[in-house]
Amino acid sequence: MHASKLKTRILGLMMVNVLVFILVDISLKFSQGDDHKVRIPSKRFWKKVVVSEAFWNRRQQRLDHIHNPLFASAIAAGNDTYIDATAIPLGILDWLNDTSPEDPCVPDHSVALRVKDYDLLPQRFKDFLRFMRCRSYPMVRNEPDLCREPPFLLLAVKSLAPHFDRRQAIRESWGRAGTVAGRKVITVFLLGSATSMDHYPDLSGMLRHESEINRDILQWDFRDTFFNLTVKEVLFLEWLSTSCSGAQYIFKGDDDVFVNTFRILDFLGRLRQSKAQALFIGDVITGAGPHRNKNLKYYIPESVFQGRYPPYAGGGGYLYSGKLALRLYNVSQRVSLYPIDDVYTGMCLQKLGLVPEKHKGFRTFNIDEKYRENACAYESLMLVHSRTPQEVIRIWSWLRDPSLNCSVVTAIA
Repeated sequence: MHASKLKTRILGLMMVNVLVFILVDISLKFSQGDDHKVRIPSKRFWKKVVVSEAFWNRRQQRLDHIHNPLFASAIAAGNDTYIDATAIPLGILDWLNDTSPEDPCVPDHSVALRVKDYDLLPQRFKDFLRFMRCRSYPMVRNEPDLCREPPFLLLAVKSLAPHFDRRQAIRESWGRAGTVAGRKVITVFLLGSATSMDHYPDLSGMLRHESEINRDILQWDFRDTFFNLTVKEVLFLEWLSTSCSGAQYIFKGDDDVFVNTFRILDFLGRLRQSKAQALFIGDVITGAGPHRNKNLKYYIPESVFQGRYPPYAGGGGYLYSGKLALRLYNVSQRVSLYPIDDVYTGMCLQKLGLVPEKHKGFRTFNIDEKYRENACAYESLMLVHSRTPQEVIRIWSWLRDPSLNCSVVTAIA
């Protein structure tokens, strides 16, 4: 049934194309005379699908085909792992008909046979590849009523369970919730689970106490590792879409950055409405690609990913609109999880046809050392990475000092 509908649709499109071609040809003959020659293209109208050798690229090619409206009716109802063989060219059936388990959160051991150097990969890659289809994890701690009154600015901070001091420093400084400069601000901390597998002690009691006091922790039951920051990203976007969809703007960043909340609010208050809907600013990196040095934190093997990265904002922190956040959540379902979260967000933006905007107020690679003790240097910025909890408190006290006079602009290298 699905194949028949697809063939009917394709036949209809072909007839429309033929009709358009005839009308254009007749029009040209009337305008240029009967001696007009029809030019027949020498190449295909579309590119032939070439299946990538890299595992992530293959997964993304498959997702692109699944969400292609021409092929949508060829997918068995309620099952995106099988595609009708009569509707798709035979040359790509071997990767469209996936052999992964039906439940996306069951470990996919078949990747060992589909990644050519799987046995040689570091363990963190093996773990990621086996679970890269899973996007659903139960919440351990939730604050569903936090956004009952939608905030103007939602500060979403990626943190780890043992980082109690960082979270408290943020609560006492730039992440203080309430009314700031006349605007409602809400702060949430995003956590996964600190497991014994990663040699963490049992922190559940302390986290429960912290959560009961502050009511600002969102925690999911997934292993909180560097490669799983992308999982944290999509889970946060899901929470936002269901529990805080009215937030006008979102700042999302790490728990070791200093953020000038006043500067962000001032910037947003002066923002033109035409630009506000698709706002996405940060310290944007362009023309980058995967690191191939195995000793680096950001190492990605060629068997996993090939190609260049789209423009992306450094994960230390970036600012975007609530409207765009909802669009990012929807489009993220069509982008395979990637082990580097800020690159993944850039991939989602690219899928939306958007490019993040570089803003000089975001300094994810720090500022020149000679300015680091200058209060006015921070007054003119939105974000600086990285700072200790003690430094965060100290810098915030500088900016709160009524005697601070930054009328002379400080030039920051």
